[in-house]
Amino acid sequence: MIVSCVLCDKKVKLDANSFEGKRLINHPLATYMCEECKERIAQKTEKRRREGKLRPSLYHKENDGWS
Repeated sequence: MIVSCVLCDKKVKLDANSFEGKRLINHPLATYMCEECKERIAQKTEKRRREGKLRPSLYHKENDGWS
């Protein structure tokens, strides 16, 4: 199955029997994002978190003993 990245429109061939392939087939509203875009977003998010420009509620907090 050929899917398109929602950010860069790069075409990627996925195995229909893989986890992502089955998820996309069974859930039509699910979207696909290529590995390059995932990595780029992760790097930018980490940079914003280190600079203090990301709201604290958006990233994982340390365990405070209540959960």
